Amino acid sequence: MNWVLAEITRESSRRYLCAMNYFELFDLPVTLTVDKSGLSQKYFSLQKQFHPDFHTQSDAEEQADALEQSSLVNKALRILQQPDQTIKYVLQLKGLLEEEEKYNLPQDFLMEMLELNEKIMEVSPDEFRKEIEDLEKELYAEVWEIVETYDDTTSKEADLLKVKEYYFKKKYLHRILDRLDD
Repeated sequence: MNWVLAEITRESSRRYLCAMNYFELFDLPVTLTVDKSGLSQKYFSLQKQFHPDFHTQSDAEEQADALEQSSLVNKALRILQQPDQTIKYVLQLKGLLEEEEKYNLPQDFLMEMLELNEKIMEVSPDEFRKEIEDLEKELYAEVWEIVETYDDTTSKEADLLKVKEYYFKKKYLHRILDRLDD
């Protein structure tokens, strides 16, 4: 009887953790800018709970569960530590971004990128990188307030859609830089 109860508890706990979003897992509010001060401490606490090394005396199924949960904690930390990945994750949580989504950027931005691409041959790589960095700063300035003050309970979908456009524009700029490095 105890074995059955333990099995039900373990399975429901595993399903709960898998269904939980990364903010819940780390006991954080949903935000576009994660306060990293307590992130490491919470990560180590979660790893003490789930890391496979702490379950070496457990049966094979419990070890597999621990490995799965530990992997989930690692993935959550990687995403929450990186601002662009956090933005992407929040957009996905809100159903505003699909994996591998093809986003249609505004025509004026694409024309500006065409002009920028033509400059690659005219200026030094360092000057080009500087221009991209400046453009990135301009793009961020347009959404800075939304990103920095995002509140999951009061923010509007329209604000997140602006952040989504920023995310794709920045991604486009990084693809240009990647080609420069090739």
